[in-house]
Amino acid sequence: MAAVLTTLTPNSGPATTFSTVVITGSGFADVGPLTVRFGATATTFTIDSDTQITAISPTGTGTVDVTVTVELNGTSNALPFTYV
Repeated sequence: MAAVLTTLTPNSGPATTFSTVVITGSGFADVGPLTVRFGATATTFTIDSDTQITAISPTGTGTVDVTVTVELNGTSNALPFTYV
């Protein structure tokens, strides 16, 4: 089963510097390799628990979809992140 995203905190951040974003949902732990993407850009992250990931938002513009891909289970639903 693919990971499920419920919230991004915060759901917006600076366009030109990195910021920390907490992703909450389910299906993050003990499922094999994960990739967190802001739009098409993969980013650095830490799996805090099965329900929380702390990610670093890359630089960007506009509004992008944040997704979590589990190698064997597919890609989560998308949540919007807006660069300001």
